Amino acid sequence: MAAAGADPGAAGIGAGASPSARTRTTLVTGPRAAVREAAVAAALAALGGGAQTPPQSAAVILEGLADANSPLESDPGTGLQVLRIAPGCLCCAGNLVLRVTLNRLLRRPPAQLFISLASAEHVDQLRSMLLAAPYGDLLDLAADLQAEA
Repeated sequence: MAAAGADPGAAGIGAGASPSARTRTTLVTGPRAAVREAAVAAALAALGGGAQTPPQSAAVILEGLADANSPLESDPGTGLQVLRIAPGCLCCAGNLVLRVTLNRLLRRPPAQLFISLASAEHVDQLRSMLLAAPYGDLLDLAADLQAEA
């Protein structure tokens, strides 16, 4: 049984990574889901060296509903995982869902992670959460990616 106040599902996170390997993490903000997803797809292409070649071991956590024309799809052949979580401020109402999703993902940490936010209202609070334990030792937070319409 987890201790009171313990992070749900935190047992075993980061277990598959070397102590020095930290997941490069980028928070993505922008006006609409389609714009944010296109920005993530472009960033993945730039990292991987081509439009259809994301870097090995990459993950994207998308807040909100899928866009029918999304350029992002999970593909085991490329190492890309796309995870969608219900809309709701990831700092407030969606915090538990985000933590559980992160904990599961970080059991086998990707090299690159993008977290797309439906609202940038609490991005500073979310960043603070990701810098605190246990995530602070597992994630290497990059500058935010502002998707433009």
